[in-house]
Amino acid sequence: FGTGSWVAINGVWVELPLLVNELPEGWYLPSYLTIIIQLANLGPLFVTLMHKLKPGVLKEAPVICVVVSMGILALFLLAFLWHYTTPVAGEPHSVSFFVLTFFLSLVDCTSSVTFLPFMARFHPRYVPTLFIGEGLSGFIPALFALAQGAGIATCVQVPGPTLNASLGNSSWANATGAEDSLPMETHYSPANFSSLVFFLLLSAMMSFCLVAFVFLNWQPQSWDLSRQDLCSSEITLNSIQNVPAGKEEPDNSTGGPTYSTERRMENVNEEGPRDEKVLYAGSKLVFIYFLITWLNALTNGILPSVQSYSCLPYGNLAYHLAATLSSMANPLACTVATFLPNRSLLFLGILTAAGTAFGVYNMAMAVLSPCPLLQHSNWGGALIVISWVSFTGTLTYVKVMLGMILRSCSHSALVWYGAVEQLGSLLGAVLMFPLVNVYHFFQSADFCSFQCPA
Repeated sequence: FGTGSWVAINGVWVELPLLVNELPEGWYLPSYLTIIIQLANLGPLFVTLMHKLKPGVLKEAPVICVVVSMGILALFLLAFLWHYTTPVAGEPHSVSFFVLTFFLSLVDCTSSVTFLPFMARFHPRYVPTLFIGEGLSGFIPALFALAQGAGIATCVQVPGPTLNASLGNSSWANATGAEDSLPMETHYSPANFSSLVFFLLLSAMMSFCLVAFVFLNWQPQSWDLSRQDLCSSEITLNSIQNVPAGKEEPDNSTGGPTYSTERRMENVNEEGPRDEKVLYAGSKLVFIYFLITWLNALTNGILPSVQSYSCLPYGNLAYHLAATLSSMANPLACTVATFLPNRSLLFLGILTAAGTAFGVYNMAMAVLSPCPLLQHSNWGGALIVISWVSFTGTLTYVKVMLGMILRSCSHSALVWYGAVEQLGSLLGAVLMFPLVNVYHFFQSADFCSFQCPA
């Protein structure tokens, strides 16, 4: 079920190394994609307002069924229509790609405020598995992209027509050494399978998500939490580990919250972990929500807009590896958070600072484009890939832990968690779009033909 949450947009992102070379927007494509994703926040905004103004009227199950079905159809159409262009103001633009991407974004953004609240009916041990599924929504398309070999390029020397005419024959060119001055051109290796097949595979993944949701929704009510366990509006932290009988001492790894004296079992059979309620001071809640906003602004708005500028100067292989391996780092971080959780707000703050530092390096290389540091060194390409993977992995771990901390027996708290998540993404995209597309703050250049000054 969780793999269908962001599989559509994650799939488009890992396919970008191929798409930027095929669509007329070129290097501007990531920034266009980022702003389109944020426009789709109309979906979660509507859901959040409905829960606020008319609580109980809008149920998650029908909304999930509609949006997942929409995602299946949009991905199927994208497979056949992604490369079609339409003239806009005299210039060709990928209108069909943008429109279908908007509907895919609407599906994925709405999942932030519907999937997690839907999981509130189940035992809290299943919450981390939902995050693992969300991570797999990037990991599996990344595997497809690696198998596809999308966007791999090499630099070759090609003679121009003027040069050929003046040289007369190749033997004379070799004799005079003129061949050494032949221009370099980028040649892209053919993909192992087309984008049509790639998007059809994503459509199949969305279909599996819908099937999984149907099975989850039809589970017997005995699998659900009892309704009296979903009655509080306080922010709580639900323990994921089993608490042995007779050991009532709470784990104080959360950085100082006060435990209530209430102890209650989570399921009707009195099996599994206890639900330990944690009350946070207002300042700590502000810090938690600030982290959520900041993390999503970086990971969903600011840095994705400039990924092509930070990676492509090192070659298409570096871009390809950065896009795919960073997507793989997402589910790995979710798995680590499941088995090695750390709810200390101090630790999460330090980890956020470390992830932000990696993001600053990525942004610095984008600003220096088309001549970043160590451009023609293997170390430069390796560093940018490592930085992108570390950036995604560390901040994903923090996001998962914050999601586990804010899992509350209050249904509205889960909805607002998703709303704040989308708010951060929107702020990041709104900040970056004019810098990339209006003021052209970042510069692009062909890796093979552009010569940086010594």
